[in-house]
Amino acid sequence: MRLSPREIDKLALHAAGSLAQKRLARGLRLNHPEACALVASVLLELIRDGRDGENLGVAALMDAGRRMLGKRHVLPGVADVLHEVQVEGTFVDGTKLVTVHDPIATDDGDLSLALYGSFLPTPKKDAFPPPPGEGESPAGKKGGKKRKAGGADEGDAPDEPVRLLGDIVREEWNDVATGPDCVGPPGDVVVNDDFGDVTLNKGRPGILLKVTNTGDRPIQVGSHFHFIETNALLSFDRAASLGRRLNVPAGTAVRFEPGESKEVPLVPIAGHRVVRGGNNIVDGPADAPDALEKAMAAVASGGFLHVAGGPEYPPAPPLTIPRAKYAAMYGPTIGDQVRLGDTNLWLTVEKDMTAYGDECKFGGGKTLREGMGQQCGVGASAVLDTVITNALIVDYTGIYKADVGIKDGMIVGIGKAGNPDVMDGVTPGMVVGVNTEAIAGEGSILTAGGLDTHIHFICPQIATEAIAAGLTTLLGGGTGPASGTCATTCTPSPNHVKMMLQTSDTLPLNFAFTGKGNTAKPEGLQDIVDAGAVGMKLHEDWGTTPAAIDNCL
Repeated sequence: MRLSPREIDKLALHAAGSLAQKRLARGLRLNHPEACALVASVLLELIRDGRDGENLGVAALMDAGRRMLGKRHVLPGVADVLHEVQVEGTFVDGTKLVTVHDPIATDDGDLSLALYGSFLPTPKKDAFPPPPGEGESPAGKKGGKKRKAGGADEGDAPDEPVRLLGDIVREEWNDVATGPDCVGPPGDVVVNDDFGDVTLNKGRPGILLKVTNTGDRPIQVGSHFHFIETNALLSFDRAASLGRRLNVPAGTAVRFEPGESKEVPLVPIAGHRVVRGGNNIVDGPADAPDALEKAMAAVASGGFLHVAGGPEYPPAPPLTIPRAKYAAMYGPTIGDQVRLGDTNLWLTVEKDMTAYGDECKFGGGKTLREGMGQQCGVGASAVLDTVITNALIVDYTGIYKADVGIKDGMIVGIGKAGNPDVMDGVTPGMVVGVNTEAIAGEGSILTAGGLDTHIHFICPQIATEAIAAGLTTLLGGGTGPASGTCATTCTPSPNHVKMMLQTSDTLPLNFAFTGKGNTAKPEGLQDIVDAGAVGMKLHEDWGTTPAAIDNCL
């Protein structure tokens, strides 16, 4: 029997799904891994059946995936955190991907479908009584209006669903429950409306500029795109737009339909006010004495539409955004609270090191693009290797939101990342350039990895288990599956240390090895230290006598 790695993975998935079916059949409510495994394994069985007569195509399977389990069949909070199940299966006409969004979509589900292929008896419906009060506001608390992460009232269809830590932002600050009666999804986010709406691009005087799309296709302009550089078929006063961009939330855009005319708010770019990229109309400081003259010459020669206007334009009103909407887009900010998993512990954000209106966002039409949030004209040595954007950081200094910069495998900055040519307050050393990778940290908590100080280095599988447990540093000793290593944490000889350092180089963890300190004389101890041991281990199995202790110390 020859199995591919994917087929071996599916065998493990089947085992987990079958176990989940057995637990469900005897009336147990499923946890997150069990629910996910059950839905995925049943989908694969339906795919394997290949019954075209029942129209079991991708669309039908997506629907079936949402009908298997109801909220009464899973533990509290599971429906809130199980957002998606994806399986790849071989249909009669080829391999296809089936994606089920929000698989726990009903209260009662369909147990016969959930137990498909198991030959297990279907329990009665009342074997899973709905938990009392699940999903309701805490007793005795103010009944605040709940909002989805996109900021829409429950029942409304938000324009674009946005996943947050718990996918729900409760608007009423007084609706927080931190005792045993705490309800709400794991990772719930509660915004602090005492701080009011969030003002974006504060202090930048905006103008309203009329823009017309003369083309036959829609044109979309992102928040940080230099407006003078926009599509040639947009007709407006390009001279007035020099050194300005749209005054909209970072990472959003304005769409101009064919033939449409409308006023849009523009604000000055910040930072060094250097315009680069786009259509190369401007390539340098926007405030240079000859910048406007050169720009308008490039507009004329390039055939960009221009309508002279001004000299003054009406001021644009300040841009504000509801805190719930802000938290959904960029993560919680100052004063907001975040529930830690499904516990009764809550975090309160103490400070926000990002800039309202100049947040770093990666993706199509977002902020981290050339000439916008990504600086032009800088080499690899001057920019970050990787940036983690808008992460909620929990460390010994506090609870705060920030961008995190990584260079040469080390964290080199925590603060505001981006392009100092167009953004204020970019932390020194945290420039984003063409050589920078991005990791979206919105909706995630970033904290230090764990340290395990008692490791028997017996086998490489230790590393996999450590990573899965949130550990990033392993301190201990050993040489592999030797008798001494199984009993003690000592790496005795310089050759052993060399071997262990070499073998651990391929594993994504920090390693520290201890030598054996059990000797009454100094000979041998310096050798192991010079080889790279970080310390000495005294273990009674090797004879921890008073003389050995004194000598080792």
